[in-house]
Amino acid sequence: MTAAPRPDRDWTAFAALFGDIPTITEPALVKQKSRDFYWYSPVLKAQLNKVFGDIVVCPRSEAEVVEALRICSRERVPVTVRGAGTGNYGQAMPLSGGIVLDLSGFDAVKSVGRERVVAEPGAVMARIDDVTRPDSQQELRLHPSTYATATIGGFVAGGSGGVGSIRWGGLRDFGNIIRLRVATMEATPRILEIEGEDLHKVSHAYGTNGVITEVEMPLGPAFSWVDVIVGFDTLEQATAYANTLGEQDGLLLKNLSVIAAPIPHDYFPRHRKFIPRDKAIAIATMADFAVGPMIAFTRRWKGAEVLMRTDLLSPEEAKGLPPGFELGWNHTTLRALRVDPSITYLQVLYPFPNQVKLVTDIHARFGDEVPAHLEFVRFDGKITCFGLPLVRFTTEERLDEIMRIHEEMGAPIFDPHRYTLEEGGMKQTDEVQLAFKREADPQGLLNPGKMIAWEDPDYDFRSGKTFLFKGLGS
Repeated sequence: MTAAPRPDRDWTAFAALFGDIPTITEPALVKQKSRDFYWYSPVLKAQLNKVFGDIVVCPRSEAEVVEALRICSRERVPVTVRGAGTGNYGQAMPLSGGIVLDLSGFDAVKSVGRERVVAEPGAVMARIDDVTRPDSQQELRLHPSTYATATIGGFVAGGSGGVGSIRWGGLRDFGNIIRLRVATMEATPRILEIEGEDLHKVSHAYGTNGVITEVEMPLGPAFSWVDVIVGFDTLEQATAYANTLGEQDGLLLKNLSVIAAPIPHDYFPRHRKFIPRDKAIAIATMADFAVGPMIAFTRRWKGAEVLMRTDLLSPEEAKGLPPGFELGWNHTTLRALRVDPSITYLQVLYPFPNQVKLVTDIHARFGDEVPAHLEFVRFDGKITCFGLPLVRFTTEERLDEIMRIHEEMGAPIFDPHRYTLEEGGMKQTDEVQLAFKREADPQGLLNPGKMIAWEDPDYDFRSGKTFLFKGLGS
């Protein structure tokens, strides 16, 4: 059921088959386009460091995507779809070589309507908002911390939520994707219109079962967003504060992070002047009208100290400061890695309703070896938190032990040190998902090696593991 091994062929001659569709054959550029942020994980870095494609094909339209897939289907050449390469798990890395299908030039914002936008998959999310904000005062409801560079198609195919999840939940939740157009990998590729429950077949599937050619997403009102940093003497205080702040329905929050000391002081150099080294912090991003009420709420908390408000900074003080969401999510790990290359991270769920105690107990168990980093979200209708704690990596065996202890203490792990859908715990495959894969990619040429249930007929996808994107047959 897997794709054929990489053929021994003249790739320059193969590139000529694509005619007017731009291609890249220069080895250094092909290698660059074969990479994402897999190196966040020392495990993936060792496994994937020599993974690369053979050529890059850069379609600029749906018709060119279809033509590229038709050629690759006929020639039985694997295709791995790429947006901007901002993923962290090797999602867009071509394990079987072949074609890297770079959609970053297929990037138009096609239409803006009331509470919705239609865009091509290569549209950068920040650029979409540049189009929607001026005329309609609307913006995307969800985006990753890599908002300035991430593409909308890559977010749907490889992301899970991020900034905005405190209000809107994640991509797994009904309503956060409206519609997709998807090209199949067949001798004569078809264009499928995907809506409703069927969206779960394609979202967070790493492009293993179709190539997204159009995305329709909901919009929310655009506000002037303000970042407020609040300091606390202990992580437990910061976590309890943020959990209750997230439950305040009248405070329009866009993002809410908690980070244990001394991470903010040590790893956020542009904010260091605002943050004492011994302070755990909560970083809240909110609509400008919510700041006054939020400050009133904060005054009720013993030990809470407002350390910074972007609405009170002078232009000189604000110059060069990244937005608050670029201190959270995967940017926290990135900023730590810039200072200490031995750092890696985990992805943890602290289930409702005991999340504050669980965070406190786990942080006490590991201390500075696994300093806490929390992102508060709406999950199954309740406010709780995901963890992206930093890990001071020593050995793979110790990393596995740390994850096992988390699971034993009641905090499920979505393993960021695995490149397959199932092993990471994000995507559960089942008979419905596999049937769609057989329909959309009968030769198994799309991103081969990333879906275990396709590669291994004996794989048990009915395990009792916790998955973020549950199977459609569940």
